[in-house]
Amino acid sequence: MEALGNILGSINSFMWGWWFIVLLFGTHLFLTIRLKFPQRYLGRAIKLSFTKDPDAQGDVSQFGALCTALASTIGTGNIVGVGTAIALGGPGAVLWMWLTGVFGMATKYAECLIAVKYRVKDKNGMMLGGAMYALERGLNARWLGIIFAFLAAICAFGIGAMVQSNAVVGQIQDSFGVPSIASGIVLTILVGAVIIGGLKRITKVSEVVIPFMTIFYVLGCIIILIINGPYLGQALGMIVESAFNPKAAGAGFISAVLMEVMRRGISRGLFSNESGMGSAPLVAANATTRNSVRQALVSMTGTFWDTVIVCALSGLVVVSTIIAPNHINSTSAEIAGNGGKLISAAFDAIAPGGVPIGKAVLTVGLFFFASSTILGWAHYGERAATYLWSEKATLPYRIIYVVFVFIGTVVSLQIVWDAADIFNAAMAVPNIIAVLLLSNVVAKETKKYLVPGHMDESIMLKDEDPIPLRTDLLKK
Repeated sequence: MEALGNILGSINSFMWGWWFIVLLFGTHLFLTIRLKFPQRYLGRAIKLSFTKDPDAQGDVSQFGALCTALASTIGTGNIVGVGTAIALGGPGAVLWMWLTGVFGMATKYAECLIAVKYRVKDKNGMMLGGAMYALERGLNARWLGIIFAFLAAICAFGIGAMVQSNAVVGQIQDSFGVPSIASGIVLTILVGAVIIGGLKRITKVSEVVIPFMTIFYVLGCIIILIINGPYLGQALGMIVESAFNPKAAGAGFISAVLMEVMRRGISRGLFSNESGMGSAPLVAANATTRNSVRQALVSMTGTFWDTVIVCALSGLVVVSTIIAPNHINSTSAEIAGNGGKLISAAFDAIAPGGVPIGKAVLTVGLFFFASSTILGWAHYGERAATYLWSEKATLPYRIIYVVFVFIGTVVSLQIVWDAADIFNAAMAVPNIIAVLLLSNVVAKETKKYLVPGHMDESIMLKDEDPIPLRTDLLKK
């Protein structure tokens, strides 16, 4: 296991080198400029999230597709992932995570637009879409679509199954002393019952769990920030300054060079919001929507909620708690170097009447967030498997996925995180290629539906071209 960990660590360092940081963040910036800052339509996008489009084609509502995508993103990346980024990259990593979210909204918009535009139907009328269909139908590069689908199917076992289950059982054991094997069995049974039911069951659960748990967790963060109120200004200043000058973090934080700060922040940002990774488009393609732009706008809000809001709050909570006296012994290597312990120690501040309920709040939030992420990624992996091996692969893939949920509860955390980071980056590359090479298509569709000054409902209700059957695609 030690040798495997060293190998994965080396591969991870290469995958998240300068070349990938420039590719990912550069794509965010390029699309923001190329599409004339689509983030400006955020208010309209949030409104569309709650607007039904009953006469359109699709399998789940726009809101349901968004909740399923949020289920896969709002999870350990927002909680343990933020703590890990700070532990290994210092407080400056929080700013890089936030910037990844702000500019990543443009990439999320673009990748979901092409997913809907190039989606197809199977013989049962089920929508199928994602980067692999955009690569095949939009760029005539089926071979690259196969690579993406294979990476997505494998990546789901890591980022979706093992990382989430590992974080949950670890937090439960730290908070309540429950053995990992026991909580792992319960978790596996609960999520397995939902996963076997398929997309519509996953969507129904996500529509209930995600809004409630997001509000629940955000309220917990706000309470801590109120407690740490006198130190928020100092925390914000330290986050901004150390993002470009890591030495400014001072004592109590692990020393990191600028490259490491950016790498940790951007990698955790990708892990959290998945902009550029090509995962959210796999469920966006199932949305009931008249045209690609409507769902692209709705999907874009996922990055806003996930990183711009939730991750930013988590980062402020951790940094301000470390600065505040009597909360965290910031000189303790055991705490300062462990993301999970950092966030857990921060939530200890919630103790009304001297009763420490903070860890319970964190544990409940992490359990539901991680469980919903497991559900969302189960669908992603299943869609990829369907592309590779047809609908016959659906049930076997679901069963194997559930097995990996349990495996995640008994393996080394660092190995799991390194493997997830590697596959995150690998999966993003073909998706980014699709987005960049089809950016003219994205720009054309955006201009067609989002004409400045003419964003009335009649334009947004224009129908997309007819959706072809997958059988026709395969004959080609």
